[in-house]
Parts: sequence; structure tokens; C-alpha cells
Amino acid sequence: MQQAAAAPLTLREAVTRALDNYPAVRAALANIQVSAAGVDQARTTYLPRADVLWQMNRATRNSVTGLILPQPVIAGVAGGIGVNRNETAWSSATGILLNWEAFDFGARGANVSAAESTLLRSTAGADLTRLQVATAAAEGFLNVVATDQTVRAATAAVERARVFYDVVVARVQAGLRPGVDAERSRAELALAETQRIIAEQNAQIARVVLAQYTGQDAGTISISSGPLLDLPPSAAIVSARPAGPYAPQNAAVHPIAAEQNAAVQESLARVRAVERSYVPRVNVLFNTYARGSGALANGQVERGLGGLAPDVSNWAVGLNVLFPLMDRPIVGARLQAERQRQLVETARYARVVEDLEAQFGRSQALLTGAERVSQNTPFQLAAARATHQQATARYQAGLSGIVEVADAQRLLTQAEIDDSIAKLNVWRGLLLVATAQGDLDPFLQRVQP
Repeated sequence: MQQAAAAPLTLREAVTRALDNYPAVRAALANIQVSAAGVDQARTTYLPRADVLWQMNRATRNSVTGLILPQPVIAGVAGGIGVNRNETAWSSATGILLNWEAFDFGARGANVSAAESTLLRSTAGADLTRLQVATAAAEGFLNVVATDQTVRAATAAVERARVFYDVVVARVQAGLRPGVDAERSRAELALAETQRIIAEQNAQIARVVLAQYTGQDAGTISISSGPLLDLPPSAAIVSARPAGPYAPQNAAVHPIAAEQNAAVQESLARVRAVERSYVPRVNVLFNTYARGSGALANGQVERGLGGLAPDVSNWAVGLNVLFPLMDRPIVGARLQAERQRQLVETARYARVVEDLEAQFGRSQALLTGAERVSQNTPFQLAAARATHQQATARYQAGLSGIVEVADAQRLLTQAEIDDSIAKLNVWRGLLLVATAQGDLDPFLQRVQP
């Protein structure tokens, strides 16, 4: 059973598919979850730490007087001085240590703020990625419409060249025209066919690019151009023009500026976190444990499993104050590095604002130019059609040569392409303005209410 053809794709559907399927969007959303987990991890430092231990061993109990510096190799032996012999006994121990950092002078709060600023930057970055992907998908859709119009004009040019070729051949065979006219008209027909092939190639390439964003098979993409082949309403063009100059506060709401501003805030938060790292840490500790030993105080050793049950217990509550006295040079170097990063991000934000201002100015210039061209191409098309009709009539009447007709055909083909693309370029200008403003919804609403 033959499958039904897919419904034609609208511009809004293309943008929606791109936002749902393009890997960069999924990666940006996943990065938000990574940053959110980082915030949760930073907040866990407010919780007390609990370490539970249980151990058992079979060992000798020989000990001597004297000091051993802290090291991870030699195990300590509790009890009095014993003789040097190889008797072994069971020993066991179990316990729990609760460690809660009661005061940190803002160190943990600064780390949480830094993690939250990273989350805000990831969120702003995801918004920027969505805008970029949506813009690329919309641009890809407009390119498909444009190349389809070029194919349509090239196909019409082939048909005109074929009809004219038949007319010329008939006149040559009747002896009314020289044989070179037939060869010239055949060359013009071949040229028109070549241009159509190139136009079809460009249309296929445009579909491949669009399929990259929508996740569809390029060979199955059909589009519904909607109002894109007509000029936008004048109200849409007027609303796309600003009432005044582009101000920095207009740039602040743009996703790329918001993402860079979040980077500035993140760098500030990291500076504060480093500043708070050189402070005392006050920890409250509670420890309870029990031990068992098969080595008795009288020097005897219990037989069997004696000592495996921890039957002697102790507990303790205490306060621990730790200050990294010699970390000042390290903290100072880290602080200097973070402050320089802050200056870098601040400078980048200023550059982003300037770039947005220039981008908005370019989009306005392109929109104005496209609108003016669209008002001129109908006259160009009408004149080209009249020229083609008159040149054909003059040739058939024997008043002109074939070169005049060939030039008129090329002029008409180019005028048809220019007229259809001119209308589309006004829509493209509206898209560029919406992109510069950081919000495609008004543009999509105009294309497909």
C-alpha cells in the first residue's frame, strides 16, 4: 500500500521541528541540567557529614615507646608496652563521626552563588542557541522558497526557448532565415536547460540544509510558502522600524547579550567565592565508637573469636577551628586571575552590545533596500515582458535578428527571478530585524498567524 505524501511544511513548522530535533538545542538543555545539578551539589555543603566505620583484624600486639610522624603506612597499636612475640589476637572497632561546619564566614554561600550564576549563564546560553537554530531554520526555509522560484523561472525560460527554437527551425527550413539562426536558437535552448539544471541543483542543496535542522529526509521535503511570495503588509514593515536610535538597554534583552551578561555575573560570583576562601572554618564534631580486643591487660590472649565484638565504647563532642594560614599567596593569585577574567567578560559584553547595534543597523538597511527593490521590480518585469513580445514579433516579421530575441528572453528570465526574490527579500529583511531584536515570534506571527 502506497504511503500518503507528507503534508507541505510551513515556516513555523520548520522552526518548531528544528527547536525539537536539532542536537545543539538538546545539548544546551542538557547543559542546563548539568548546571542545576552543580547548584544542588554546592548546597549540600551546608549538610553535616557523617562517616561510619567498622573494621576487624587479626594482628600481633607488640609496641614500643617513641614517636612516629604521621604517615599512611604503619598502623598504630593501642595498649602498654608488650614483649616481642608473634602471638595474635582478634580486634574490632566501629563508630560514627558527625562533622558539621557551623560557621564559614560566607564561603559556602559564595560558592552556591557562583553555581547559581553558572546556571543562569547556561539558561541564557540555551535561549541563545534556540534563537540561532530558529533563525537558521527560517533562513533555510526562505532559501528553499527562493530556489524554488528560481527553478520555476528557469523552467519557464526553457519552455520559451523551446517554442522559439521550433519557430526558428521552421523558418530556416522554409528558407526565410539563415541556418545560423537555428544553431543560435539551439544554443540558447541548451543554455536555458543548463540554467534550469543549476537552479534544480541549488534547490536540492537548499532542501538538504533545511533537512539538517528539521530532521527530515531532504528528498521528501515539500513546502507551503504561504504569504512569502507576496509583499508583507505595510504595517509589518513600519512596525519593524524603530521609533528612535538603538539603545544599549534594547541590547540587554537580546539572548546573546543576556548570555554574556550572565558570564559577567558568573565571573563576579567567582571573585566573591575566592575572596571568601581565605577565612577560618569552624566545625562542630560528634564522635561515638566502640572497640573490642582479644588481647587482655594481663598479657593473655582470648581464644576463639574473642575480640570480634566491640564491647568498650566512648563518645566525644568538640569544636574544631581551621585556618589555612599559608594559603594567602595561592588565594591572592586565584583572586587576581578571577578579576582579570571579570574584566575580559565585561569587555566582551561591551563588544556584544556594539555588535548588536551594528547588526540591527544592517538589518534596517537590508529591509529598506529590499522594500525599495520590491517596488521597482514590477516595472522591470512588465518592461521585460513587453520587450520579449516585441522582439519576438519583430523577428517573425523579419525586422530584427535572433540576438535581439535571445537578449529579450534572458532579460525576461532575470526579471521574473528578480521580482519573485525581491518580495521574498523583504520577508528576509523582517527576519533579520527580528533576529537582531532577539525574538522571532513577531516575524513568525506575520508569516503564519
